[in-house]
This record gives sequence, structure tokens and C-alpha cells, in this order.
Amino acid sequence: MITPPLSTMIFLPLLAGLVVLVLPLGRESARAVGLAVAVLMAAFSINLFALFDPISGGFAFYESYPLVPALGIGYRLGVDGLSLLLLVAAGALFPVVYLLFSTKSRGYYGCLLIVQGTMIGAICAADLVLFYFFYELMLLPIFFMIGLYGGPNRVGATLKITIYTIAGSLLMLASCVYLGVVYQAQSGVWSFAVADLATLRLSGTVATIALLGFVLAFAVKIPLFPLHTWLPDAYTEAPPAATFVLSAIMAKIGAYGVLRFVLPIFPEPLGKISLLLAFLAVVGMAYCGIAALGQRDMKRLLAFCSASHMGIIGVGLFCLNVQAITGVLYQMVAHATSVGLLFLLAGLIEERTSSRDIESFGGLGGQAPLFSVFFMVALLGSVGLPGTASFIGEFLIIVGAVKFNLVIGILAGTSMIIAVTYMLWLFGRVFFGPRTKTATTMRDLTPIESLTVLPLIVLIVVMGLFPGPFIDKIEPAADTLSAQVSRSSAAAGAILAQRGDGDG
Repeated sequence: MITPPLSTMIFLPLLAGLVVLVLPLGRESARAVGLAVAVLMAAFSINLFALFDPISGGFAFYESYPLVPALGIGYRLGVDGLSLLLLVAAGALFPVVYLLFSTKSRGYYGCLLIVQGTMIGAICAADLVLFYFFYELMLLPIFFMIGLYGGPNRVGATLKITIYTIAGSLLMLASCVYLGVVYQAQSGVWSFAVADLATLRLSGTVATIALLGFVLAFAVKIPLFPLHTWLPDAYTEAPPAATFVLSAIMAKIGAYGVLRFVLPIFPEPLGKISLLLAFLAVVGMAYCGIAALGQRDMKRLLAFCSASHMGIIGVGLFCLNVQAITGVLYQMVAHATSVGLLFLLAGLIEERTSSRDIESFGGLGGQAPLFSVFFMVALLGSVGLPGTASFIGEFLIIVGAVKFNLVIGILAGTSMIIAVTYMLWLFGRVFFGPRTKTATTMRDLTPIESLTVLPLIVLIVVMGLFPGPFIDKIEPAADTLSAQVSRSSAAAGAILAQRGDGDG
């Protein structure tokens, strides 16, 4: 199979979504269109993974066309080791959504198609302005999916995620303009190409302010403490597919933005605040984990679970070494698979029992044994059980964190214990014990639903037992990025040493 241009992977779901929204299709017809496109996208993504050569360096499958030549803005697309696994996840995970949920309206499926295209556009963008365009456009279909098809408190949740995201994006826009101006001043020409911006020499107060513009925008999307407060409401009120999109892919694009733009473009300013950012990520892990312990709404508990697990990715982002970067790239897909699946399975529970109240459940294991096994594998994968994908990612991040700062590494590893506590409590309360009246309304997975979920279960285990083929694809890019930002670690160490001398 020949890999189609990246533009096809972007515009096929975008155009299909617009067609679904415009034409007077029925619900089942809209779902069929979405499923057909999702299957094609999965095939394209898997084939792209197989053909990707990590040794070649730079962007593969590159496309470049001028858009605004006078300002150096171009339609530039490409895939490298930093974007490969996330692109595959964005392309390959969507069929499960269409197969599991068949009760939504035409507009719902249209928005789902559009959001897939915009996310792939952001992942493939090799131009900062193009990335910003798709990054902003991602919010629009999510706005409608939550606002039109969400829970009873959807209006407040929609407004909160919109305000947070737009505020962060405006800061990033100002920083984008700054980078373009500085590049023109240093080189004499305009360019917003990622490869060109990575050659900038940035230092001083203004550069640090521009760095914070990017960091705050991406921290909102991930989200990192203390900018996470929109997440519990949005994840809880969103319909299952929207929650899946937010938790599995969109949050990872925030982390990807840090890897793609912050680390290579701002190495010296980042070195000055990397320890603070890593510490905030650890605080977020512990805070969201403790908050999860007090939840009685299943989706809200999983929302805090997702935020806590994104905290470990946040730690890895700011450790500035190859082990942490490799772990982040691996963990983004591991988290997308396990936690994304948990949200989908929780959606099935709500759809079949009309309840998310953890206290109202019990004995679900005897009522729906196959469903329970799949839920258990996804749950154990989310907490990083050895033999699952998350174990590999989290282990690499902890190794990188210890190498970066021993205290950060110990705090991050300790905070992960909280996740094990609340997830095991959730499973025990819902699936064991006497069967409740609510649990009796739950039916087990059908053969089609089981076959739909099975590939994700297999992926969780395969990535946990055989990480080599995946790490081989991303490690060269992680090595290159780590070398680019090595001077930031030296700068941070020098600053800390000066502080220590001053204290003495």
C-alpha cells in the first residue's frame, strides 16, 4: 500500500465532516460515512508507521507550498520521530468510537470527523503559523460536541474550556509573532518553518516571556496544575466520544507542542525554569490523584485520573534528557490507549444503566464478565502494571526524572502510588461485591463490541511486552532533541550553583 500525502489524512475527514453536516443524511448514514473514513485513516496511519524510516533524520513524507511568501508562511507538513506515534494514534483509534456508539445525531458524527482532521493537521504541521491554525480550529468541533450533546451542566463546562483555551492561545499567538520578528532580525528573511525557528538564539527577559506564552497555552491543553480546573467539568459533561478525543489525543497535542516548539526553540530560557515546571507537574499528579479519591461520579474520577497521569508526562517534558523525552513519546500513546478506552467503557456503562454513580454499582463482574475483563486490562494499563504499555513509558520518565533531579524523581514515583489506590478502589467497588439493582441493567459486550475493543487491549499488552519496534522509531528523534536542549540543562545547573553559592 502506498502512503497517501499527509494532506489526504488531514482533508479527507475534514471534507467528509462538512459533507455530513451539509447533506440531509440520516443518523445511520452519517455514522457509516464516519466509520468508513475512520477505517481508511487507520489503514493509512498503520502503513505510514511501517514505512517510516527513523534513521533518515528530519521530516519524512514532507509537503511544502508557499502561502504568504512575503512573511515566510508556508503550507509545510511532515512526520518525524516526535510526531509519528501520536499521528498513528490520531489516525488509528477512531474506528472504535463509531462502532461502540450508534445513537448520536448527524451533527455529532460530523464534528467527530472534523476534529480528527484538525488534530492530524496540528500534528503534521511543520510551520508554526499552520500549527496555530489547526491548533485553534480543534476547539470548534469540541465546542459544539460538548455544548450540543453534553450533559445537564454542559453550558458551563463549554464556556470554561473555551475561555481557558482561547486565553492560552492568544498568549501563544503573541509569542509566535515574536519568533517571526526575531528570526527576521537575525537572518534577514521571514520564516515560520519549524526547522528555521530551531536555529534561533534566544535569551533575556523578552525571550522568557515569549516562552511562557507557549508554556501556558500548552499547559492549558495538557492540562498541567494549576491550569487544570476546566478538565473535570469538560470531561464529565462531554459525550463519550468527545471525552475520548479530549483525553486520548487533544491533551497529547499540548505535550507534543512542548516537544516540537518549546524545547528546541527556547533551550536557554527553559533551562532557567525547567525545575519549577517539573515540580508543578509533580504537584498536579498528587493533587489530582487525591482529588480522584473523593469522587463518586465515575467519569469525574476518570477525569482526575487522566489529569494525574498527564502529570507524569508533564514531568518528563521538562527533564530535558533523552530517557524522559523517549518516555514522554511512548507514554502519550500508552495513555491515549488505556485511559481513552476507560472513558469509552465508562460511556457504555452510563448508556446501558443510565448511571455514573459509583455507589450505586456492585457485582458488575458477575453481570458482565467479558466487559469486566476488558475494563480491568485498561485499568491496569492506566496505572502502569508491568507488562502494559504505560509501564514502559512511566519507567523511562522516572529514570529521566531521577537523572534530572533526584527529589523530582522520588516525588513523581511516589505520587504514582496514589493512582493505583483510587483505580483499584473503583474496580473493587463497581465490579465486586453484592450485585446492585443498577448493575442488573448492565448487559455484557456483544461479539462486535468485543472485537472492536480487542485491538486496543492487544495494543496495551504488545506495547508493554515488545516495546522495541516502537522505541526504535522514536529514539533517534529523542536523541537529536536531547542534544539540542543539552545546553539548557547546563544553564539551569549554572543558575542553581550560583544560588547555592549565594546561600553559602
